[in-house]
Amino acid sequence: MTTHLYLIRHGEAYSNVEPIVGGMKGCRGLTPTGLSQAQALEQRLALGEIAADVLYSSTLPRAAMTAEHVARALNLPIQWDDALHEIRPGLADGMHLNEARERFPGFAAFFRELFTPLAPEGESWASFQHRASEALERIIAQHPDQRIVVVCHGGVIEVSFFYLMQLGPQVRTRNSFHVRNTAITHWRRVVERDGRIEWHLNAHNDHRHLIDQNV
Repeated sequence: MTTHLYLIRHGEAYSNVEPIVGGMKGCRGLTPTGLSQAQALEQRLALGEIAADVLYSSTLPRAAMTAEHVARALNLPIQWDDALHEIRPGLADGMHLNEARERFPGFAAFFRELFTPLAPEGESWASFQHRASEALERIIAQHPDQRIVVVCHGGVIEVSFFYLMQLGPQVRTRNSFHVRNTAITHWRRVVERDGRIEWHLNAHNDHRHLIDQNV
């Protein structure tokens, strides 16, 4: 029995190109380039590459806008899930990045001090990894032997490596699994002959739709 997990990062967002901290307050959604990327993704998925059973999405605007394109391509309703948010910046949300760095030392220490939050009321890498892992575990458990599509964020997709490979947060101090906008990461859960469960990485950073369309 096989479960497929497809994780898709949102298109280019204003928070990716402007120095604004993009939590729920600061996220202004997709740039024109991001919209073009989402449209290219929609055209690709509409050809039937993924016979998905269920579609989840983060509720942050940049992910939600991308998910609308994916939903049309897959002809599926979106199940919205706040637990799929990117790292929550707390009181830094909506601030200019330079101001946030000046006010909150957590920005400079984030990938060295893994239990230090970005800002008050925000998350550390460790707490974010816990929250995102819990969300992925819940979604996977609810849909055994199905094809699950999740539109989310680069951080959540990075966490999928930590969660499925059983890596602790300290690994993030030296390693990153960078994700391109609208790229697809495909995990496959299989039961081996001896009963062991393995997760196979079928694809990561698959963004050929952007290359084909020169977006």
